[in-house]
Amino acid sequence: MQTANRPTVAIIGAGFGGLNAAQALANQPVDVLLIDRQNFHLFSPLLYQVATSGLDPSEIAYPVRGIFKGKKNVRFLMGEVREIDRAAKRIAVQINGHTIQEFYDYLIVAAGSQTHYFGMDDLREHAFGLKSLSDAVVLRNHILKSFERAAWVQDPVRRDALTTLVVVGGGPTGLETAGALYELYKHVLENEYCAPCDDLQGRVILVEMLDHLLDPYPSRLQKAAHRQLENLGVEVILGTRVEKVEADRITLSDGRVIPTYTLVWSAGVKASALADMLDVPLSRGGRVPIRPTTQLEGDEDVYVVGDMAYLEDPDGRPYPMLIPVAKQQGRLAARNILARLQGRDQRTFHYHDRGIMATIGRSRAVAWIFYKVPLTGWLAWMAWLGLHLITLLGFRNRLSVFMSWVWNYLTWDRSVRLILEHQPHGHYGDEADTPDDDYAAIESAGIEAARVEEEFAGALAHR
Repeated sequence: MQTANRPTVAIIGAGFGGLNAAQALANQPVDVLLIDRQNFHLFSPLLYQVATSGLDPSEIAYPVRGIFKGKKNVRFLMGEVREIDRAAKRIAVQINGHTIQEFYDYLIVAAGSQTHYFGMDDLREHAFGLKSLSDAVVLRNHILKSFERAAWVQDPVRRDALTTLVVVGGGPTGLETAGALYELYKHVLENEYCAPCDDLQGRVILVEMLDHLLDPYPSRLQKAAHRQLENLGVEVILGTRVEKVEADRITLSDGRVIPTYTLVWSAGVKASALADMLDVPLSRGGRVPIRPTTQLEGDEDVYVVGDMAYLEDPDGRPYPMLIPVAKQQGRLAARNILARLQGRDQRTFHYHDRGIMATIGRSRAVAWIFYKVPLTGWLAWMAWLGLHLITLLGFRNRLSVFMSWVWNYLTWDRSVRLILEHQPHGHYGDEADTPDDDYAAIESAGIEAARVEEEFAGALAHR
């Protein structure tokens, strides 16, 4: 419910920064308008488990309106921000093809980050990102379809390319994705696809430009992570960058060519494109320079938090684009707005860092607790599981994820192996000449497998 006598705080983005800001302002003497393109809050650290058939999408997402049920001063608007007019304190939001204007007294921008392709158009065209729930579902569909097709393709080169999965990026996301992909192949897909076809083999390759993995970690944990990945079965290529990407292969800087139809890109992120709408000079990675109070330079009524924000720590290093930073900055921005309304001084940002961790697979992980206690193997894995269960939003989601993990641990099964692709309303009955329709027709007609290969020759691109 909006009240004319109370100031309006608009928040762009229902990620970790925006959500924590809105929660801090709930039931306070302000009107809150929370804007996001999706109607849910996403627990992004577990996206890779959706992509590898370990979790259902609904288990890592929670409806925004459900989060703020009963918070009468919080309104939610699902739409796409098209313009930010700081002079007029106005936001243009597109909803179902129509644009509406929303005004604010204070603005918190928490639109997060996007995949950074470093100007490589071929990479943007052929690689899979992993930043949204739809990204994860698209990747899951593609992996399962690739193995379905590989089971019927006669050309061994093309068959191997279909079952070769390449992950680029040696950070936590890259390691977690590569490890989960290999476990999916080794314990599920190998039994279902490779057992009936003796000559069908899968590979998971991790490529990193640096000569080590997990750059911020100490050398001991970097080596432990490398060792655990290789013991799992992942092939690790270090000191090499991706030079060229095509639909059916990638070329590395050392000249190696890897035939593959699956390239997962986790080697870079940059600030959301909304940063350009603020019309200020941007820092590295398109991030917005802010004051220690999280206010925008030159506009005290605009706050920027999370991955979009550029702020240096006491040592002169920018705060990392991590969830704890976003959550703490979101809460600080909200509290500083309330402090201003009450005539109190604003506080500056001080990051309470509890350490970093990354999982690699079952009983395989590394953790650096409070940057003092290094953990590896089973103990680090249990710490990772516990932290992510605690921070997952919603009791139902926690229980569902816990049960999925227990089932996977006991059986090695990945139950969410469904190929679900969106069809626009009214097109379900169309008899379009798609690659999958061609395949069904060929199979039903009993035409030899060599013809299957020919029909798929132009249809093996991942989109």
